[in-house]
Amino acid sequence: MAEGSAAVPSTELLEWPKKDKRRFLHAVYRVGDLDRTIKFYTECFGMKLLRKRDIPEEKYSNAFLGFGPEESHFVVELTYNYGVSSYDIGTGFGHFAIATPDVYKMVEDIRAKGGNITREPGPVKGGSSVIAFVKDPDGYIFELIQRASTPEPLCQVMLRVGDLDRSVKFYEKALGMKLVKKVDRPEYKYSIAMMGYAEEHETTVLELTYNYGVTEYTKGNAYAQVAISTDDVYKSGEVVEHVIQELGGKVTRKPGPIPGINTKITSFLDPDGWKTVLVDNEDFLKELK
Repeated sequence: MAEGSAAVPSTELLEWPKKDKRRFLHAVYRVGDLDRTIKFYTECFGMKLLRKRDIPEEKYSNAFLGFGPEESHFVVELTYNYGVSSYDIGTGFGHFAIATPDVYKMVEDIRAKGGNITREPGPVKGGSSVIAFVKDPDGYIFELIQRASTPEPLCQVMLRVGDLDRSVKFYEKALGMKLVKKVDRPEYKYSIAMMGYAEEHETTVLELTYNYGVTEYTKGNAYAQVAISTDDVYKSGEVVEHVIQELGGKVTRKPGPIPGINTKITSFLDPDGWKTVLVDNEDFLKELK
């Protein structure tokens, strides 16, 4: 091989993300009062507190909440850093979404408990889907989507990106996601792409949003990352490194075990700076025992 030339990965390696056993595990973000957020999510959204841990030597606490067990459901991982009561959400993070059979009733219940409704329930402009928006105590927005039934109520993470086609390619190639839906709304000057591992109503999706003419956003320090499972962190890491060379991004942690708990992970930033962590499937299930 000529000096300085990059190794070309095998076709088999580049096909790996499509064959790998992947699903969204959790979204990680920071909150200013863990008990307050747990109370809001359990009472207003109907989530369950799945586990909670305090790490005094590292000066932080975690809580995991969702609509079903972590072995099979996407959940939120809330982080409270001792003494930090607020964070900057930035302009790039959009919202999370929860699917519910009756948006109107859910909004009534949330309002009765003092929740902040930022968009009243009703059909989407130009469409038939019924939605509403709610703001949690830290300022994170949750879209409520009316859906008759779904195996995964915690169904979206919306992030804003500067080049939609580049982002779609990145998540297809690096993470083996499918483009589930793409919508262009020129009258509102934005386009969206839904990326995931199954159809939109069956699973969690990333909703990538491009606002016409906006190529950069601030990240703030509130939202951290999504975690996705893999059967082989090392192989998946190799694919990511190759795709980053082509489309941009950055590896932030090489594949390997985390000291202390020995779960194998790798983490990286996409071309817009959004972070993903790939977690070994078997190690993750051991952590839950």
